[in-house]
Amino acid sequence: MSQVKSRSGMQQKLLAFASLIVLVVFFSLASPNFLQTSNVIGILQATSVNGVLAIAATIVIITGGIDLSLGTLMTFCAVIAGVVLTWGGLPLPFGILGALAAGAFCGLVSGTLIAKMRIPPFIATLGMMLILKGLSLVISGTKPIYFNDTPSFPEISTGSLVGSLIPALPLPNGVLILFVLALATSYVLNRTVLGRYTFALGSNEEAARLSGVNTDFWKITVYALAGAICGLAGLIIASRLNSAQPALGQGYELDAIAAVVIGGTSLAGGRGSVLGTIIGALIMSVLLNGLRIMSVAQEWQTVVTGLIIIAAVYADMMRRARSG
Repeated sequence: MSQVKSRSGMQQKLLAFASLIVLVVFFSLASPNFLQTSNVIGILQATSVNGVLAIAATIVIITGGIDLSLGTLMTFCAVIAGVVLTWGGLPLPFGILGALAAGAFCGLVSGTLIAKMRIPPFIATLGMMLILKGLSLVISGTKPIYFNDTPSFPEISTGSLVGSLIPALPLPNGVLILFVLALATSYVLNRTVLGRYTFALGSNEEAARLSGVNTDFWKITVYALAGAICGLAGLIIASRLNSAQPALGQGYELDAIAAVVIGGTSLAGGRGSVLGTIIGALIMSVLLNGLRIMSVAQEWQTVVTGLIIIAAVYADMMRRARSG
């Protein structure tokens, strides 16, 4: 059975990668501007935000859960960074730690509601989504917080550490952060106790509990880790905009979840990979960028995103049915 699931997961990643190649070829032929360096960098920068959120969604979904607060949590963490750096006048490291700590704390609260109070993940994170949306507006006074007093802040996303070392490869720092995070998360999922228990929770939580695993603790840990990753996404998007936009964020979680499912992670839990998620995030970014270049209206881009989500979930259902 495990071999069947492994083969099914590999087939899904190969299918997703093939779909990515097809999209790149199609949009390259449809528009000569698609493969221009500036546009490719724009795609990668867009992927850096959605990809980081998708990694957070991946570890939650592998446990058999869901987190609808990812987008607004990202915004809340950006606002907290703005409060610490702009209003508090503290150095950059404090702003970074503030955003990560705020994300981890909110994730811990969501995990506690789910694990200890037995509130369904959908409801608990929906409530957290609304709470964080409101808090972001309240704390910021419904106005953007600009980071003009912290000149180095935009470097988090738009600077290029790689470009300074290799001028021919101006890879933005936001993309570098995404790749480093992907490698670290993949290592955690495949080589650590946390990763082993993350898959165990999604495969059969009751069996894990009967085996002596403290499932509540590990579930809370997973949600807290996902929250900290959302804090990282908040730093990336805020540094890219050089501001914390309190009304931004809602809807990002849908793109992230779509990327996760496209990449082969099962919504039923117990199966998934960071590599597949990154491919899924690239597919979403390439598709939306290509439609934008072809002057497809924003409302139709939203329609296409919805159709992709439905198709991805249906494909996941078919995979699970075939694997028994």
